[in-house]
Amino acid sequence: MIQPYVCLIEDDAIMGESIVERFRLEGIRTDWFSKANDAKTAIQTNSYGAVISDIRLPDLDGDELYRQLVAQGCTLPPFILMTAYATVEKAVDLLKLGIKDYVTKPFEIASLIQTVQDVLPIDVSPESQTELGVSQAAKNLHRLVPRVAGRASAVLLIGESGVGKEVLARLIHSQARRETATRPFVAVNCGAIAPTIAEAEFFGYEKGAYTGADKVRKGYLEQADGGTLFLDEVGELSPSLQAALLRAIQEKRIRRLGAEHDTHTKFDLICATNRNLSEMVAAKSFREDLYYRINTVTLEVKPLRERPEDVLWLAKRFAASIAERLGEPAKTLHPLSLIRLQTYPWPGNIRELHNRIERACLVSQSNMLMPGEIFPEEPDGTHYPDELPTQEEATLTAYQQVCERLYIEEVLRRHGGRIQETADVLSISRKNLWQKMKRYGIDSKNAGD
Repeated sequence: MIQPYVCLIEDDAIMGESIVERFRLEGIRTDWFSKANDAKTAIQTNSYGAVISDIRLPDLDGDELYRQLVAQGCTLPPFILMTAYATVEKAVDLLKLGIKDYVTKPFEIASLIQTVQDVLPIDVSPESQTELGVSQAAKNLHRLVPRVAGRASAVLLIGESGVGKEVLARLIHSQARRETATRPFVAVNCGAIAPTIAEAEFFGYEKGAYTGADKVRKGYLEQADGGTLFLDEVGELSPSLQAALLRAIQEKRIRRLGAEHDTHTKFDLICATNRNLSEMVAAKSFREDLYYRINTVTLEVKPLRERPEDVLWLAKRFAASIAERLGEPAKTLHPLSLIRLQTYPWPGNIRELHNRIERACLVSQSNMLMPGEIFPEEPDGTHYPDELPTQEEATLTAYQQVCERLYIEEVLRRHGGRIQETADVLSISRKNLWQKMKRYGIDSKNAGD
């Protein structure tokens, strides 16, 4: 994700420092100037997403700076002016001038941040769309990543199984700024480690610590030194391991099995769970002190059924990546498939979506994935007419007619052939539905009305 970059012009040192610090916490990079003429050169040479300027400045008023830049023919980012002397007439004049917005002093910095975020250009680069999705829920998560990456002592990710918690964890890891370019990301599935070897896996061991320990081995916590430790299914940790982990997190050191001295280790901690840890704390199955230690910030990843916009986005990405792996042209999704993908409840979330798309890409002999190939278990899911026009030979009218017929058949099937219910869903009259069924040869007897 490209970090927002703005120009701030404020001659009040206390106010300026306060705004810069808050912008930094919001993930907004800021160039701060106390004089308009100093900022003028920077605005002409840098690609700012917005300019925030006080009106009253020691060398040149903010609105006059804007006028001069416009007169010079400069392509300007949105201008936001801060003023303690706002009147209705002044506000109208500023907006007529071309100023994007203004805020009146004194103001809450939160309101200024919201004003700035509203005018910042939306990042539509490929990097901004590769991890989480295009839904509002995904965008909200994406916006929070720079605020917690490398800054929060611990982040807890909650959500159903398969929603993409590890993808979010890796994004947080990648956004953390560190002096070293290569930082380890150690992912641990806490539910997949046998209790008998859990301590050795987490803390490591010295040579000769036990039978079969023929060499020194670093544990997960030591492997993550300088990077990120991601504990998936953290709710599955045993009580004894919870206690040992709490000590390691608090003291930032561990002791390998068989060692005489502690080893220091420092890492960003990200935990994930599909369980309700607060209920586990109440039931005494998860340590309360560890719970508060690992959830400095909690981020919820919504299930796929609550963000249908991401379903199609992900499905197309999966189809493209699978085609690239197989060395084949990417398959497209039939309109009926698009509809079914968005109406399906996705109990297995993203993991299930990928599985279904991959299977369909492997078995389909066409360049277009039909609903029956993605959902083969559904009744009559594979019985689609052979005369479906291909993308190369279909006229728009012919393609629309086939799609309309297939959709009517699909809705009839889902509603047990009940004509009135189907007509209501399609937002057409019962008579209109009968006419379309007759035109397309859809058997009313088979409809079961």
